[in-house]
Amino acid sequence: MIFERVVRPRLFRLGGGDAEVAHEWTLERLASVARRPAALAALHARYFRAAPRTVFGVEFPNPVGLAAGMDKNGVALPAWPALGFGFVEVGTVTAHAQPGNPRPRLFRLRDSEAVVNRMGFNNAGAEALAARLGALPRPLGVPLGISLGKSKVTPLDEAVEDYLASYRALKGHGDYFAVNVSSPNTPGLRSLQDRSHLDALLAALVGEKPVLVKIAPDLTEPAVAELLEVCLDRGAAGVIATNTTLARDGLAPADRARGAETGGLSGRPLTDRARAMVAFVHRETGGRLPVIGVGGILDPDDAARMFDAGASLVQLYTGFIYRGPALVRSVARAAARR
Repeated sequence: MIFERVVRPRLFRLGGGDAEVAHEWTLERLASVARRPAALAALHARYFRAAPRTVFGVEFPNPVGLAAGMDKNGVALPAWPALGFGFVEVGTVTAHAQPGNPRPRLFRLRDSEAVVNRMGFNNAGAEALAARLGALPRPLGVPLGISLGKSKVTPLDEAVEDYLASYRALKGHGDYFAVNVSSPNTPGLRSLQDRSHLDALLAALVGEKPVLVKIAPDLTEPAVAELLEVCLDRGAAGVIATNTTLARDGLAPADRARGAETGGLSGRPLTDRARAMVAFVHRETGGRLPVIGVGGILDPDDAARMFDAGASLVQLYTGFIYRGPALVRSVARAAARR
């Protein structure tokens, strides 16, 4: 494929191999494309494949979404549907703008088709994202999800108000909201998956728009079962399974040194773990909570197994980095045949 033979090697050399330099360069180019309707139309004709379905009351033109983290601040929004995505999730956004963790903080593990990140919710803040979304010249054309996180400066006992501040700023723009309580890169954040914290958070947020909870792949099954009880009791619309993992299983020998970097691991080593979590959530809830499956999807077979495990929708991030927009098209095409 042209992406894997030509485009990806060039991207991976940018900035002396600094993955974040390549990420920023790509977003800048896509933001430029997003301002050119003819270019968007040409890309859409090449990559978009329809496979419509309705999940938690939202109509999706296909079930393949862009995961949070790729376009945190929504700078290239019109480009993502043109590259084939049936929905887009921006963020994770916080109430307060924050720079995130010191660089370098994004690392490719090429032999493992994986990425380690410790970005730390770097973003321009909820008000800035709301302004950008409000200024879009035309409708996005696909559902928009907004991932909400806790500001690093906010104490855990004030987390509910922090999430609410972001939600209030953005509720007019999102088709659904993801409550990110599972990133490993904000100190203490994962404790918000505990029953008492999550119950208070969902009690405050669930209402007008569908609210989903994004969970960590490192939780034990009893902990996930307790979390799911809270989701069902509080009327959450679904679950996103999963976030990145702190485990380092399945790394290629050449990647083990770099894999020791602090942060969350995504990509091929997460494939089985994420699918098992999707299957557990689906089984534990009897299908009452729709699941967005994310983690280690690098080909249509990976996506098919996610759907078979109980996912209603899937999201791509690391797979898109390694395989490009042809992966989006091939997964959507396969989904249309199911």
